[in-house]
Amino acid sequence: MFADVAVSAVSMWEIGMLVGRGRFALGIDPAAWRRGLLADGLIEIPVDGQIALRAGLLSDLHGDPADRIIVATALSGHQLVTADRRILGWSGPLRRHDART
Repeated sequence: MFADVAVSAVSMWEIGMLVGRGRFALGIDPAAWRRGLLADGLIEIPVDGQIALRAGLLSDLHGDPADRIIVATALSGHQLVTADRRILGWSGPLRRHDART
């Protein structure tokens, strides 16, 4: 179902934060939701030292740590699908697709 679709592990952290704060409702336990996505073929990319260093060294990108890690993960050869205007407007060498369209 998710052939060649990947997500940064930090995106799961962001979902957990949103659910925990009541800003996003999944209608299912977040851990069960994640397990289902992985079982359907979603690839989860862990945050490693290389991604962390790349995130810290990004120039001209806003300071949100999660966004910086997501961008740094995508810079490892992936295209980022996002609706985040700050990431879409960033002038860096990121292959991205505007999810708002």
